[in-house]
Amino acid sequence: MHPLLLRTQARLRRAAKPLGEAAVGALTILLLRSTRYFDPVKTANLFGRVARLIGPLTREQRIGRANLTAAFPEKSPQEIEAILAGVWDNLGRLGAEFAHLDHIWEHDAVFPGKSWIEIPPRCQELFEQLRLDGKPALIFAGHLGNWELPAVAAVAHGLDAAILFRRPNNASANRIIEELRAVKMGTLIPAGRDAPIKLAEALRNGQHVAILVDQYFSNGVDVTFFGRKTKANPTLARLLRQIECPVHGVRIIRLPGHRFRAEISDEVKPVRDASGQIDVAGTMQAITSVIEGWIREYPDQWLWLHRRWR
Repeated sequence: MHPLLLRTQARLRRAAKPLGEAAVGALTILLLRSTRYFDPVKTANLFGRVARLIGPLTREQRIGRANLTAAFPEKSPQEIEAILAGVWDNLGRLGAEFAHLDHIWEHDAVFPGKSWIEIPPRCQELFEQLRLDGKPALIFAGHLGNWELPAVAAVAHGLDAAILFRRPNNASANRIIEELRAVKMGTLIPAGRDAPIKLAEALRNGQHVAILVDQYFSNGVDVTFFGRKTKANPTLARLLRQIECPVHGVRIIRLPGHRFRAEISDEVKPVRDASGQIDVAGTMQAITSVIEGWIREYPDQWLWLHRRWR
């Protein structure tokens, strides 16, 4: 193609990009605001079906299939496709549930059978320990089940929490998403250069700091995940080096009948080097291994659609 045509195409793409982002932002706002007016269960069913239909047409389907095939070489192609269908269903349902974050958490300890949420007795005991022991804590989670709900659960049950989150690239979409998250999610700390400083300050103030730890981090430490080397974000372990405190994992698993089970892990002990100092890479490996165990239990509820290995 002639260089002049190539330059013209490049200029048109650059000029169209802001318009495309604005359209995506407007659509996100419209979708989230309108979804709030409909029944959350029916909407989750609809979004799950739509995601199952549209998801396989995207490039993320190929990424997810490659990830699953490498992680579970013993599974047949049919099993892999069934897991992928569940991944899309979970993602669609999560989108619908996100619009109802301010009232989706319903747990009644007196009548647990009537609640959307079930909390096993041991997890309830661990939660009360975290809430009442007067200590800060580091909480890790992964993109499993409904990964937005742990922050809602913390605030609903009186846990003083600070949540690290990543802003969407689209500014318009970010505004509505932050508006929804801010309702019942405690202190929100956006990812960025000053995030570690703010997180350390939150710990010193006695707060419970929560971080998602299961995505690829280019400047991270080496860990093994499903038998393959990858990079993990070391922020949690580095914070632990500064302020030693308990470390627990949390997950909220999707159950049949539009219900969830909230679980807190027992304390995950940090790995230490010969001098007794926190071993950052070793500690992140211990945490990554917990996440892997969770995913093996519920592979169709994890977000296989991003490039975890590179």
